Amino acid sequence: MKKTLLAFSIVCNILVASGQTAVNSRLTRFHTINVDGLDIFYREAGEKDKPVILFLHGFPSSSHMYRDIMNDLSAKYHVIAPDYPGFGYSSSPSPSDYAYTFDNLAGVVSHFIDSLHLKKISLYMQDYGGPVGFRIASARPALIRSLIIQNANAYEEGLGSALKPLLNYLRDPGPETEKGARAILASEGTKWQYTDGAEDLSKISPDSYTTDQHFLDRNGNTDIQLALFRSYASNLPLYNQWHAYFKKYQPATLVIWGRNDQLFIAPGAAAYKKDIRNAEVHLLNGGHFVLEEHHTAAAMLIDRFLSHSN
Repeated sequence: MKKTLLAFSIVCNILVASGQTAVNSRLTRFHTINVDGLDIFYREAGEKDKPVILFLHGFPSSSHMYRDIMNDLSAKYHVIAPDYPGFGYSSSPSPSDYAYTFDNLAGVVSHFIDSLHLKKISLYMQDYGGPVGFRIASARPALIRSLIIQNANAYEEGLGSALKPLLNYLRDPGPETEKGARAILASEGTKWQYTDGAEDLSKISPDSYTTDQHFLDRNGNTDIQLALFRSYASNLPLYNQWHAYFKKYQPATLVIWGRNDQLFIAPGAAAYKKDIRNAEVHLLNGGHFVLEEHHTAAAMLIDRFLSHSN
């Protein structure tokens, strides 16, 4: 009888320990790694033997924008979200010491991928994540398992009228156009990006835009953001190159889009089907940062997509 109870106790302890390990693996961990001489902060959750989803954030945010959806997906996927240089908790050297260009951001993220020894990844891209991620995907197609695109543009028909101050600045940088660009960096502009087009404002956590604004307001950060605004002009000529990548490799692609976004408008979501035959497109009733309201729905779409795409 004692032997039976002992065996039962051992089994129970193993099951409890196994359960604790599974639960602990879902908890988000916070790390910093040196990449190209920069400290790159990243969030990570899920077991390392699970399929990898790498989340690339947009402007003016950081990996913080993925806090909820990473938790939603961490039971089945290894989820990772870095902060770019100049964003979040990563290094923010002066523009005189580091060239803030989209080529360099993509280079840092590519080297980050290699430093973590990531293979066959699904790239989740929002806003700035698009030009960063598309550079990596088109240069390293063998690395990509799938693309998950959320309000990240690669087509001219996706450029909304709300982008006019940015487009004016990048086409003709100067004192007058810079005023409009600087307005984008103000607290009202940051809050607007989160709240405009939202289905239910009560679901938009103030933590989102106040966290972003905290980092935008750091000493010297305005110069960083203006440098990236000017560099954004380098993305538009690459659209044809990215379209060629889409056509040639036909990556498994899921497009999730806030239909009410005035920055990257809904026609930009549908445009992916021009070059990716089997692209799956879903418009959710929200704005530019649609995950603030609909991260659970997005996670369900992602899980279903990844379960059937490979």
